[in-house]
Amino acid sequence: MSLPLPLDGLSAIVTGAGRGLGRAEALELARLGAAVVVNDYGQPGRDGSGEASAAPAEEVAAEIRAAGGRATAHLGDVSDHEQARELVELAVSTYGKLDILVNNAGILRDRMIFSMSEDEWDAVIRVHLKGHFNTTHFAAAHWRSRSKEAGGPVYGRIVNTSSEAYLAGSAGQPNYAAAKGGIVGLTTSTALALAKYGVTANAICPRARTRMTEDVFAGFQEPADGTLDALAPEHVSPLVGYLASPAAAGVNGQLLVVHGGMVAIVERPRVAAKFDAAKETFTFAELDELITPYYADRPRNETFAAAEVLGLKRE
Repeated sequence: MSLPLPLDGLSAIVTGAGRGLGRAEALELARLGAAVVVNDYGQPGRDGSGEASAAPAEEVAAEIRAAGGRATAHLGDVSDHEQARELVELAVSTYGKLDILVNNAGILRDRMIFSMSEDEWDAVIRVHLKGHFNTTHFAAAHWRSRSKEAGGPVYGRIVNTSSEAYLAGSAGQPNYAAAKGGIVGLTTSTALALAKYGVTANAICPRARTRMTEDVFAGFQEPADGTLDALAPEHVSPLVGYLASPAAAGVNGQLLVVHGGMVAIVERPRVAAKFDAAKETFTFAELDELITPYYADRPRNETFAAAEVLGLKRE
C-alpha cells in the first residue's frame, strides 16, 4: 500500500503556470498530490504583448492529467480584479475548496529610471503587485469565510514570488524591483492578518532560466552532459511544494532565496547603527560628524556586499 502524498486532498492555484517557473511549480504540486488550477494569460511576449491564448495553460493541465493527476486550465489576467475572482471561484467550484495559492504571473518592461515611461511602470506594477493582491484578496476571503463556518482555523497556504532584483538591486528594472519589494510587504502583512485563520504566507526569490530571464542568463550555458541545469526551474519548485504542504505550518511571513540546489532564509532588516542627538534634535553639523565617517569606512554599496555573501551578485 502506497503512502499518502503530502498534498493529497488539497487543491491549488498556480498563476502564470503555462511556462517556466509556474509550469514547474504546477507540475510539482500535482506530483505531490494536489489538484491544480493552471492559470496563464498565454500572451507570447514577456512584456505582456500579443494575443491571449488558452494553449499554454491547457497544455500544462493536460500534462498533469496524462501523469494521473487532476488539473483544470484557466485563461485569465490576474491583474484584472474580476478575472482574479473568477479564478478563485473556479478552484472552489471545481474542487470544493481552495487550499494553496502560488502567485507567479509576471511581465517585464525593462528600462533605466530616466528612460522609463509611465505605461512601462504601471504595466509591471499592475501585473506583479496588483496581480498578487487580487488573487490573495479573494483567496483570503474564502479562507476567512470557511474559518468562520468551521469555528476555527482552516488550511491555507500562499507562496508569493519576489526577486533578487528587490534584494540586490537591478539598475534597469526600477518597476520590477519596486513591484517585487512590494510583494514582500504584501506577504508579511498577509501573514500577520491570516495566521489566526490557519493560513500562512511566504515569498520566494527564485533564480531560474525562463522566457523572462533568457537574456539575463545568456552567458550561463546549459550543461552539455545531460545533467540538470543549475538554473532549471526544477530547482525552485520543490521549495514551493514544501511551503504549500502541512510540513511548513511553522513557516510564516518568511522570504527565501532559492536556486541551483540552494535555499537561503533571509532575515528581516536589522538596525546596523544608531545615533542619538546631543540635545533635543539633531543639527546638520552633528549629523555630518556622526554619519559621514560611518559610511566613509564601509563598502560603497553594502547591498551588493550582502548579496555576494548569499551568492546573489550578477556579473
